Amino acid sequence: MQDSESIERIAYELAVDNQEEGVRYIEVRYAPQLHIHESFDAEEVVSAACRGLERAKKEHNAGADVKSGKDIPFEYGLILCALRFFTAEMSWYYRSLFNLMSYAQEKRVHAMASLEVARLAESLAHEKGLPVVGFDLAGAEAGFPADDHREAFQYAHDHFIRKTVHAGEAYGPESIFQAITDCHANRIGHGTHLFATDRIHGQAAGDKEAYVRYLAEYIAGQRITLEVCLTSNLQTLPALKSASDHSLGQMLEQNLSVSICTDNRLVSNTSVCQELELAATELDLTPKSFRNIVVAGFKGSFFPGNYVSKRAYVRKFLDRYESLEQQFLQS
Repeated sequence: MQDSESIERIAYELAVDNQEEGVRYIEVRYAPQLHIHESFDAEEVVSAACRGLERAKKEHNAGADVKSGKDIPFEYGLILCALRFFTAEMSWYYRSLFNLMSYAQEKRVHAMASLEVARLAESLAHEKGLPVVGFDLAGAEAGFPADDHREAFQYAHDHFIRKTVHAGEAYGPESIFQAITDCHANRIGHGTHLFATDRIHGQAAGDKEAYVRYLAEYIAGQRITLEVCLTSNLQTLPALKSASDHSLGQMLEQNLSVSICTDNRLVSNTSVCQELELAATELDLTPKSFRNIVVAGFKGSFFPGNYVSKRAYVRKFLDRYESLEQQFLQS
């Protein structure tokens, strides 16, 4: 994935695979820094992905079912990821950055790289008009706090770029709190250990139960969507023996905004349909709970259009969902 043609093709095939599965809105998140080299800059990396996704979008939306209203249009956005941690060996770009900042602390190099991604997201979204819909912080959570990247998130926040942070997967509630307060997160990637009082070690170590309760209430009240990835968590967290052990059940009991995501399709060998099926069967979801999860994904999306167009798109989805619900659940 080091040239324009390859990235465009991969993005196109990703979109087509999702369309054939029944997915009608995707947010593709990746770190463009991993694809940059001396003859391939960041804007070219993102533009190539956009071309592939746009081609798949136009093909789907030109179909008879979309034109007749039987199906809904396909839409997409891109989320640019900064990494909590990286090494010089991970890409040409990172190697160059370490060379330029050879006297800086390693965490300052990480922070500066994140700030540059935030600037890239803002430039491409607001100046170039590309469908870059958000800024993310991913990578190793343990030992690499989100607070180190506060400047990047403040930049994104100041420039109206929506934000999501991988948090609560390797660490507990305090990591989620940090993502919300220090990084202004609109969504939380994973949030798996939201209720894990045994993982609280810092200032919240007093009344742990109260801390978790207040945090969950805040997330619920602010409608901060949790991006739950069941299969990925089962693969990376040995304590989870089945999806029924996941905190998803508690999240739903407390009426949190929860969206089911894949985390990754290839490494985890999964799809959105597989993840939804896993949640429905292992947690014995009611039709209402299942519907709420799917709706939360659309409502919590960082849709590339304005708010009015997003509402109109969500309305199309709801109409389509209700039609399918009548066809398959009430027949």
